[in-house]
Amino acid sequence: MSDLVRLDAASLAAEIAAGNASAVEVAEAHLDRIAATDDRVHAFLHVDADGALTAARAVDERRSRGEELGPLAGVPLAMKDVVVTRGLPSTSGSKILAGWRPPYDATVSARVKAAGIVMLGKTNMDEFAMGSSTENSAYGATHNPWDLSRVPGGSSGGSSAAVAAYQAPFGIGTDTGGSIRQPAAVTGLVGHKPTYGGVSRYGLIAFSSSLDQAGPLTRTVLDAALLHEAIGGHDPADSTSIDAPLPALVTAARDGARADLSGLRVGIVRELSGEGYEPGVLAGFAAAVTLLTGLGATVTEVSCAHFGYALPAYYLIAPSECSSNLARFDAVRYGLRVGDDGVRGLEEVMSLTREAGFGAEVKRRVILGTYALSSGYYDAYYGQAQKVRTLISRDFAAAFADCDVLVSPTTPTVAFPLGARVDDPMAMYAADLCTLPASLAGTPAISVPCGLSDGLPVGLQIMAPAQADDRCYRVAAAVETAVAGRDGRPILAAAPPV
Repeated sequence: MSDLVRLDAASLAAEIAAGNASAVEVAEAHLDRIAATDDRVHAFLHVDADGALTAARAVDERRSRGEELGPLAGVPLAMKDVVVTRGLPSTSGSKILAGWRPPYDATVSARVKAAGIVMLGKTNMDEFAMGSSTENSAYGATHNPWDLSRVPGGSSGGSSAAVAAYQAPFGIGTDTGGSIRQPAAVTGLVGHKPTYGGVSRYGLIAFSSSLDQAGPLTRTVLDAALLHEAIGGHDPADSTSIDAPLPALVTAARDGARADLSGLRVGIVRELSGEGYEPGVLAGFAAAVTLLTGLGATVTEVSCAHFGYALPAYYLIAPSECSSNLARFDAVRYGLRVGDDGVRGLEEVMSLTREAGFGAEVKRRVILGTYALSSGYYDAYYGQAQKVRTLISRDFAAAFADCDVLVSPTTPTVAFPLGARVDDPMAMYAADLCTLPASLAGTPAISVPCGLSDGLPVGLQIMAPAQADDRCYRVAAAVETAVAGRDGRPILAAAPPV
């Protein structure tokens, strides 16, 4: 493995800026790593080698002319295939979009390019971001680099596996109910779900419009803050975008790395632990809480009584929104078209196309959502779920009146074996028990590695009030520093090479 692919994004950027490596050399090293490992990991759906090298050469040429470049110029990135990218296949892990090459960039894609970041390609995912294991992809499952027989999480498992396998120093994921944080936890990465509206949704292929958020998957907290600052901020093209500057995320990460949390008030959420949580996960979480205390934080237990209803509320709200969003895939404007023989009518062609183009999990959620929105059931199901969402937001508000951040395990278990939950939707959905409340409330949350259980990573989730993303980064960086000091090396350094 090349020494260049072992470096985190901030270190790579420094090497490129100092002239110790060119952007082309860095891109080639990562493309070689993908070629050597992705037959086993299957992190990528499309590798854009020519585009990556062209972008890297442009960075080197601009630097040779003395132009001022961004702090991440020349650093390679893995992009989740739910983010529309001009000229590149953008499938959202679904057959119904096979071969579609968008004529425009999502705001996230455009900002990545504007920052001089080199996009290596598009990564695998659960179809339309519906899943917790990346087994629902129409193009085959992704494997966890820590143990190829296990899942890399989902729905952003392609991006998490790419970063954990050293195929890219960082990646973009999206988080609707935990799809950045849960993959980060089970692959030993840092994953941040921004405050809803903090990163533009324009050009994200929509699953659930009131929940979807793009964010970073990285090997360090500083890298996550750097990437978040590059893609975040107000976007007039997104009506839900927050019209306010981002907090100073990079400053917060660097401040937190000094590992002093004196005066910080931390709340342990009572409802996010206990029955159904693996002993090794609870032990890793307890060890992380001990570290927080040692860093000067005051730790207390808090109760958020309605968090236990987050899962049923989410699985009414998100499917309802997806049943509306996925109606656009009608076999008329773009994408797959089945049965168009000049004889069949539009409705039959549409039905045949959706039958062939959507996978089982997508169909399950569309049917569930359509039922919840139907006449006579709307108030009983979707309306009630939205009321529960309000109660969860109030739980957060009450807890944050007494605490600066809340903490919990990120996931109830470590990475589970491939195939173990594919026939048990409720067991699959339970992977997101800890991450769902922050998604429903729109508050920021980050997962940071805090230890190992039977040789597999455990994540600590840190939640903060809306628009206090910097608080997540500060605390996560302090934990990262303390864990590395305790274990003698970063968690990811324990990962066996793929």
